[in-house]
Amino acid sequence: MNCPFEKKYPSSLRRDDEYYMTLAYNLAIEAYKAEEVPVGALIVKGAEVIASARNQVEKLKDPTAHAEMLCITQAADTIKDWRLDGCILYVTKEPCPMCAGALMLGRINKVIYATSDPKMGGNGGAISIHQLPGSFHRYESQQGPLREDCTALIKAFFEQKRQET
Repeated sequence: MNCPFEKKYPSSLRRDDEYYMTLAYNLAIEAYKAEEVPVGALIVKGAEVIASARNQVEKLKDPTAHAEMLCITQAADTIKDWRLDGCILYVTKEPCPMCAGALMLGRINKVIYATSDPKMGGNGGAISIHQLPGSFHRYESQQGPLREDCTALIKAFFEQKRQET
């Protein structure tokens, strides 16, 4: 699929939220070009990216092949532990309830997302899975940089899909 958006390059040598979200945004562009919902994600531990993925639901014919889910699996494999203590997920769209539940079960420390999802967001957009009362683990969640870019990318994708039908 032709993507009207260009890849971005991290604006600084500092590894900050904008740096990591830029990497996730580039993964979302790859998803767009592959005709997947344009979501990119990565997991960082310390300053090291230990996992990165884009949506692959269509390619894998798997409804669970969200960028976040694929990242969780990669990160656990990288650190050889299912507990993602000390890890931060950067993702271009607010995680859905499935992904938010998996992030909670994986004991991630923090989620930083670019664009919110008021219809299906699991980190406060529609429901707050990450803050369920009585749960054994809760993680911090916040909206981060590149909100406008990631929102425009998702809107353009669905607009193009509607025109195709």
